[in-house]
Amino acid sequence: MPQRSYYEILGVARDATDDEIRKAYRALARKYHPDVNPNDPKAESRFKDINEAYSVLSDKKKRAEYDMYGSAGNAPGAAPGSGPDMYNYGGFGGFKDGDFNSIFESMFGGVDPRMRNAPGQDVEQKVTITLEEAFNGTERRFQFHTPTGQPRTITVKIPPGIESGGKIRIQNEGGPGYAGGRRGDLIIHVQISPHARYERDGNDLRDKVAIDLYDMILGGEVRVPLMGGKSLTLKVPPLSQNGATHRIPNQGMPLRTNPTQRGDLYLRLEVSLPSQLSDEERALFANLQKLRKR
Repeated sequence: MPQRSYYEILGVARDATDDEIRKAYRALARKYHPDVNPNDPKAESRFKDINEAYSVLSDKKKRAEYDMYGSAGNAPGAAPGSGPDMYNYGGFGGFKDGDFNSIFESMFGGVDPRMRNAPGQDVEQKVTITLEEAFNGTERRFQFHTPTGQPRTITVKIPPGIESGGKIRIQNEGGPGYAGGRRGDLIIHVQISPHARYERDGNDLRDKVAIDLYDMILGGEVRVPLMGGKSLTLKVPPLSQNGATHRIPNQGMPLRTNPTQRGDLYLRLEVSLPSQLSDEERALFANLQKLRKR
């Protein structure tokens, strides 16, 4: 018997339910399975410990004897072959060392029918795209290794409207399943790099527009570029205030669920003060100052 208790090996409490024990075993068995960790003696040893612990704790009678005596093999009335030798590293269920595929298949196919059709591990990848790519949609080509070490290449379409932190799940492109289970999935985690002009707020976009002082006071027009390559003419009303915001409907980001619909664009006016004045302009501003102080 390993020095650690079977409960410690599976990472569960002594009062864990059968379902909790089964879930813990499945997660650990997938993680340390030899197919996932080729040529890794530590993982191989851990895998054996996990199977030994589960073989006892998944059997109500053996678990009760283990809880009472600390070892299934030392319990009174234990049947020949039911003690530690049955679960040791060289004789698990009659299999030889190294024959882990047979052990795993035996566990799924015979010893515990509840473990059949277990799905394979998911494979996760990260990708960074621009805001323009998130607006239009794009593609990325991924090269990675499955949990079994097999190289794979796949082209993934990234849909318009995806947000930073969004996920794309490609079914059946992950690790192989167990005992007839389906393959795991490929999960793409998308990050969007900051944009030099636009700030994204959900499906809306926000932009700052520099307006000449005279246009802010007297009114005017300014050309504003839009996401997607187009532009519009923004009419600035007379006496517009610095920081005033104009909403342009349907000029934001496309909705991922329905790319034909878009959020809005919010334009914040920022006055652009002159850096130099001619003598005539200075005189006019001086006269205006006197008028404002009357």
